[in-house]
Amino acid sequence: MPDDEDALVATIDQAAMLDQVERWAAVNSGTRHLAGVGRMAALLADAFAVLPGEIMLVEPEPAEAVAADGSVADIAHGRHLHLRVRPDAPVQMLFTGHMDTVYPADHPFQTLTRRADGTINGPGTADMKGGLAVMLAALRAVEAAGAAQLGYEVVINSDEETGSLSSAALLARAARGKVAALTYEPALPDGTLAGARGGTGNFSIVVRGRSAHAGRNPEDGRNAIVAAAALAVRLAEARAPGLAVNPARIDGGSPNNVVPDLAVLRVNFRPAAAAEIARARAAIDAAVAEVAATHDVAIAVHGGFNRPPKPLDTGAEALFGLVAAVGADLGIPIAWRATGGVCDGNNIAAAGVPVVDTMGVRGGAIHSPDEFMIVDSLAERAALSALTIHRILRKGHA
Repeated sequence: MPDDEDALVATIDQAAMLDQVERWAAVNSGTRHLAGVGRMAALLADAFAVLPGEIMLVEPEPAEAVAADGSVADIAHGRHLHLRVRPDAPVQMLFTGHMDTVYPADHPFQTLTRRADGTINGPGTADMKGGLAVMLAALRAVEAAGAAQLGYEVVINSDEETGSLSSAALLARAARGKVAALTYEPALPDGTLAGARGGTGNFSIVVRGRSAHAGRNPEDGRNAIVAAAALAVRLAEARAPGLAVNPARIDGGSPNNVVPDLAVLRVNFRPAAAAEIARARAAIDAAVAEVAATHDVAIAVHGGFNRPPKPLDTGAEALFGLVAAVGADLGIPIAWRATGGVCDGNNIAAAGVPVVDTMGVRGGAIHSPDEFMIVDSLAERAALSALTIHRILRKGHA
């Protein structure tokens, strides 16, 4: 590598990064644990204040959820961190991550364990407090090397693990005009990155029937549980190679001697391509109309497709190629493969911005008490990001 790139990488301090990860992972920041998320936001604001620009803690956009009783209510979320640096610079990039984890305040997985194999087991170490440390270290290295022509935005949201419902608009605004984006979800333990991604849509479908005595006059009732079950079966029949459908849960019901008048069906759809979203919507509409007529019930559909599919278009392929070339110069093999998982990279790609969304640490067993981060991947991945940013700045594009 050129001397300036060697010097850039030499500024990365893995010990300092590890200290950050351990302090951050000690804070429970499950999405719904607002006090913990608030504490995490304050820690991140302090840490990212070493970068130039203006840091803001942005109020969440309104988001709703359907309760088990069929009522619709607002969901409270924490504030999102937003940093803007040199908005008038000629080369503009976006860097994103999330401060929330999947572990609620009362989850038993709360502590860190250093293992003899060079990993740390702990909540959020890989997903993605390690990734946030990588992002910050890379940006600090780039700033230290001189980045007057680079402008960027950093968005670290508080609700990624539950679909970014209150931060999607902020992400869309931040993506405008960017030549490329890097997101810091974890890579696989062997370093493999996520390439193309499918999309996702979550729906809560409220079925309202009519109660009646189960023995005396059941024919006067309209069984919402039976109708919801029929709807689940009907939607499951919409499965296809490009569309996974998972009827996941039915809330509601009544005592055994009462015909139940309420049920809430929860369904997840995973479209592999944009065209499958239209097909899924048509399937929902047809199934709802058929079941409502057949069972004489009222049905209301709540939810939508919050993560569009993320194909590998020419811009994304060019960015992956650049990351792979940087990896080769660092002695890091870079490969990628398609995945059915989703993240904020889906939303960024939908805004027309090339994105690599697994630039975080190497780790695994995420969303489980076995979650781990490979310690040596901190400096490795920070170097990969820093040089990728440096070369995009030098070229003016991905």
